[in-house]
Amino acid sequence: QVQLVESGGGLVQAGGSLRLSCAASGSILSVNAMGWYRQSPGNQRELVATIARSGSTGYADSVKGRFTISRDNAKNTVYLQMNSLKPEDTAVYYCNADVLTFYRRDYWGQGTQVTVSS
Repeated sequence: QVQLVESGGGLVQAGGSLRLSCAASGSILSVNAMGWYRQSPGNQRELVATIARSGSTGYADSVKGRFTISRDNAKNTVYLQMNSLKPEDTAVYYCNADVLTFYRRDYWGQGTQVTVSS
């Protein structure tokens, strides 16, 4: 069984910063790509940023230059540093990981709320 546990969400004023963390635990052989997604009320879940095990990254256009994704492979943990936050960044943020145990599949965290006030 694999669990992804997120932390770091909260309420911040526009222009502020938050750092999200997501740690994978369980009977893990390796963690491949990891990523962050977000979903706001009435909208579909959308990709925010991804990072390969090698460290190569990808970002949604809406967050480029403001958000930075990183990971610690030894800790099976992914981070999302969010700077210059805007009210439109308000959403539930979900961690995703491509995990190899006895088989390979995607796992999701429970979500963490990020609220940016104007």
